Amino acid sequence: MLIESDGRPTRVRSRHTSTSRMTKSMMKPLIVAVFLLSLSLPSRAVSQEVDMTANVGWVSEYLYRGIPQNTSSASMGLDLAVGPVYLGTWAADVGEGAEVDLYGGVGIDVHGLALSAGGTGYLYTGEFDDTYAEGNFGAAYGPVSVDFAVGRYLTDPETLDYTFLVVGGEVRGWYANLGRFDGDFDGMYGELGYGFTVSEIDFTVGWVLSDAELALLPSGRSNATLVLGLSRVFTLR
Repeated sequence: MLIESDGRPTRVRSRHTSTSRMTKSMMKPLIVAVFLLSLSLPSRAVSQEVDMTANVGWVSEYLYRGIPQNTSSASMGLDLAVGPVYLGTWAADVGEGAEVDLYGGVGIDVHGLALSAGGTGYLYTGEFDDTYAEGNFGAAYGPVSVDFAVGRYLTDPETLDYTFLVVGGEVRGWYANLGRFDGDFDGMYGELGYGFTVSEIDFTVGWVLSDAELALLPSGRSNATLVLGLSRVFTLR
């Protein structure tokens, strides 16, 4: 993600820590949430079939939560689901190496309200950045979704704690997101775009507006970026 304690994105030069340094204050709510969700799972979940998909994609500008990562970035991923339990990995080109994400969790549907709880680790090859560890919580009802992350940036010699909240909506292919960092990180971004599918290929075009803290710009300025993307999902099982 490339954010420093003053809120400014930056490139970090070393990777000497691991996700084992995630604080108990972040892990306890995640463990409790996953446990409560698991109690509500139907007993037949263990006998449900395994669903496995792969995905490939490309974007003209890779921005993550409004933060510039790389121009013309290719990606690929693999997802595994057994009933409400999911696991996955995703990797993207970030110029100076690759971003590799590992994630998993549990999701349920309660009378049309989709709830999820899980965790994500963001790891990097090369010298692009250090490790991030997050607990993730989500809720969606109809076209509206809310996602909240409690994270720790594992960098040497110190660690930084942050939260991230994003509210999104999607109607007939049009989508919008508004996200904000708090804690040791700071910054806001908004995104508006449209997505459609042609011959099993998903296309997106959108504008991402990042404030100065996230866009690598002097204070008081913001940056709007046009992002073009395409992706395809393959069913493996």
